[in-house]
Amino acid sequence: MPKLTLPQMLAQRISEGLHRGSIRSCSRWAEEYRMMVSPTGPQPWSFQQFPWLEEMHNSENELNIGQKAAQVGFTEMCLNRCFYVIDAKGTSVLYVLPTEGDSSDFSSSRFDPALEMSPHLQKLFSDVKNISHKRAGGSSLFVRGSKSKSKLKSLPVGQMFFDEVDEMDEANITLAFERMSGQIKRQAWMISTPTIEGKGINKFFQNSSQNHYFFKCPHCSKMTELTFPECMVITGESANDPQLVNTYLVCKECQGRLEHSQKQEIFKTGQWVPSIQESLTQGYHINQLYSCRLDPWKIAQLYLTSLTNATDEQEFFNSKMGLPHAVKGAQLTETEIDECIGGYTSHQFSPPNSFVTMGVDVGTWIHYEIDQFTFKKQATTQDINLLTECRVLMEGKVKNFEELDELMTRYQVIHCVIDNQPDTRKALEFAGRFEGIVHLCIYGNGTRGKNITVHPNEPKVTVDRTNWLDVSLSRFRQGTIKLPVNTSPEYKSHMTAPVRVYKRDNNGNAYGCYENTKNDHFAHARNYAEIALQLGAGAYSSVDIDSPV
Repeated sequence: MPKLTLPQMLAQRISEGLHRGSIRSCSRWAEEYRMMVSPTGPQPWSFQQFPWLEEMHNSENELNIGQKAAQVGFTEMCLNRCFYVIDAKGTSVLYVLPTEGDSSDFSSSRFDPALEMSPHLQKLFSDVKNISHKRAGGSSLFVRGSKSKSKLKSLPVGQMFFDEVDEMDEANITLAFERMSGQIKRQAWMISTPTIEGKGINKFFQNSSQNHYFFKCPHCSKMTELTFPECMVITGESANDPQLVNTYLVCKECQGRLEHSQKQEIFKTGQWVPSIQESLTQGYHINQLYSCRLDPWKIAQLYLTSLTNATDEQEFFNSKMGLPHAVKGAQLTETEIDECIGGYTSHQFSPPNSFVTMGVDVGTWIHYEIDQFTFKKQATTQDINLLTECRVLMEGKVKNFEELDELMTRYQVIHCVIDNQPDTRKALEFAGRFEGIVHLCIYGNGTRGKNITVHPNEPKVTVDRTNWLDVSLSRFRQGTIKLPVNTSPEYKSHMTAPVRVYKRDNNGNAYGCYENTKNDHFAHARNYAEIALQLGAGAYSSVDIDSPV
């Protein structure tokens, strides 16, 4: 190619500038400048396989929520908006992921390939060496993990993106929003696969317009959407049934068959339809039944597996259907709690010669539970938590740590466990006043099962949060705990807050953990009182804090 003269270079730049100036929407910008991977090499961005993304690209709403299944294009949409506002608007952007490791992976797996394939983006960004800060002229793309408050401060941006909200600390999301407070025109996107109802992305989605993607059925011409199980005909009886590959989708209005190979054509008529009118927040939800790449039988295969596996059940509804979900038995019900109400009122003192513990959770209020433990008449185990029955003498809350002193004395508490956070100093002072019978508790890694790691030279212990909540909350299902008839509604509400969810780690190994959707302070006070039983009885397995576990 012959070298351009200076006038020719100037003319080319003017022409490019005029052309770019004529592109007035993010969707047009993406089609013009974004390149994507394909089997035959880089290809221009197209909405053919993700038609639901076009309207989302062009949203001008200040807050937008995407409750999604996995692999439905929402992250690529956010990337396109990042590049568009930096290029066309000269606006700096903050992209937030759950951890610093995630932000590093994002830069290498998403950002770098986008630049490599797009000549326009290569010219746009002048400095890309810094993983967490990419410079494009006078604008910047900041990539941050959500766990570091300090790294979310002092970043003047006009656009923000939160990717995988359900893995983030909600308090840090609020802090990050403050980065846009000085901007006249601003916008934020929050996207994630959901976990449980009322938490994370679902909490924000519930307060949005709740848009669903509707399309015209080629058989009955009615506007409809794809939902499970109404729109899926599963042709196999098990995950390994050869007939499963014949699984297909149908219109839920007329039962007409919707061919997987025709999805791109069918969805051309699609549009987002709000469930809630006139909401200030735009919310979008879509599931993997819409996927033009994923065959229906593969979705059906995970569903059949999920019928006998709690982890697969959680993954099916969260990652495939984009819906919040709690596995049966993962959360205490009000009925299960009410069945443990005994024929007595709260005790003002401990009964004579009783073994009493107290658990304390610290927050705006200091919540406590005081328990009396008695041995079962018949037992075939050496586990003291299984050997005993629990009688809640009193539950309540106080404002000051000093008020706990009177409770310790009045109920003759043998052992107490208190939350290590958020006020460690006051908790240590409390432990100092009752030396040897009060421990601060840390929910931490490295301690497995019901082992209790005792810290040397300080009144602290570390335990596994999930295993101990399993122990303390299971008493309600086993009927080994009794509650006073005047147990507060708040106590009952807190006990139903923790939800056991099932996930897979980076190696594909299944594990369980507890999430909550509302206040759960009494649930943790209950947990600490249970831990105090083992400490007070000296019946715990301890691990040296300095030795590898």
